[in-house]
Amino acid sequence: MWRLGFFFHEMGFGLLSIFLPLYLVKINPSNGLFYVGVITAIALFAAIPASFFWGYLCDKTRHYKRYILLAFLTLAVLLFLFAFTTDIALLIIIYAVMSIFHAAHEAPKNILISELYSHRDWGKHFALYEGFTEVGTLIGLVLGFFASFFGVSAMNTLFLVAGLNFVAFVLAAIFVVDPPMIFERSLVSMEKRVGFAFQGVFLASRMMDGIRVDEKLKRENVTAFCCGLVLFSLALNILWPPLPIFAQLNLGLSTAVVFVIFVLNSGGSIVGYALVGRTSEESNGRASVSRLVLFRSMLAFLLLLALRQSSLNVFLTIGVVILMGFAFAVFIVHIEHLSMELIPAGKAGLMNVLIGVGAAVGSFAGPFIAQALGFLQVFVVAGAIFLAAFVFFKIFA
Repeated sequence: MWRLGFFFHEMGFGLLSIFLPLYLVKINPSNGLFYVGVITAIALFAAIPASFFWGYLCDKTRHYKRYILLAFLTLAVLLFLFAFTTDIALLIIIYAVMSIFHAAHEAPKNILISELYSHRDWGKHFALYEGFTEVGTLIGLVLGFFASFFGVSAMNTLFLVAGLNFVAFVLAAIFVVDPPMIFERSLVSMEKRVGFAFQGVFLASRMMDGIRVDEKLKRENVTAFCCGLVLFSLALNILWPPLPIFAQLNLGLSTAVVFVIFVLNSGGSIVGYALVGRTSEESNGRASVSRLVLFRSMLAFLLLLALRQSSLNVFLTIGVVILMGFAFAVFIVHIEHLSMELIPAGKAGLMNVLIGVGAAVGSFAGPFIAQALGFLQVFVVAGAIFLAAFVFFKIFA
């Protein structure tokens, strides 16, 4: 039940994720793509120190619920204010402040999962959380479709998003409870150190006995993991923010149909979460991550075939977007699991910082490249950076 508030929060932000870029293009048709990049990049840059700060603070105080409530309530208030202006400068300021407080719920959410459940069940419960909240995102996208189809005003749409976040605040206040004991991540860290030492002693004893040893003592390359995560986030955010506008402008689709495409993307994600939740104990997360990033690169290059307006290219784009949702779902569950193993207590916000660095640069670069050079260059650059991320994750694995 503690996930219920997050469900309504993601419902609101699922709607907002597609509504916002289309709304900015509507306000300023000539420079809309540029403003999409600016507003997203500034917000994400603002969230980078905030992610580390909230992660450190919640681990330091060992209180998590209060930061989740702060995030949801502040977002509800700011989204309500967001509805009363079309001034781009003011929208950028409000959205940046929203991003700072939005980061307050990310690290506490990950810690709740890692401390409420045993290490062997982390993959299953991360998948359960992500799959459950992805259903909320899907419902938010469906609401966006109906709002667009029936001509609901931008102000009322933003009121709806604000209301959903207020419902999230109320439900989190009722159901979220801080873990009674905080020790699971420390046990995992200790287990990894002991396992590494045991492996070293075992190999040394075999060598001293004159037995040939082909196995190498290898410590996980955390630097490669971090670089891969930044590059993946960079490529993802170069590709993703321009996609709704690509579907509308290049494929000639209405706003309502654009929402339908991203509803299908969310459906692909739900299937991915369900699959990884069932196989999390058997799967090798380290190897899966690199394969998923390579697959994502191939999908980005595949979009090059959809650059000309035709019904066939519409179906190709839909298929790619669905597969992207599936691949991202499996990827993010493995990444959240691995990050809780690799990142020590007190630095729980580091994963969000790494993702935020790539997202901030990518969210500006993607729309800028699309407006200045075209969508072809967006797909090529994103695919190439996904390939670079694959190399780093391969080194880590």
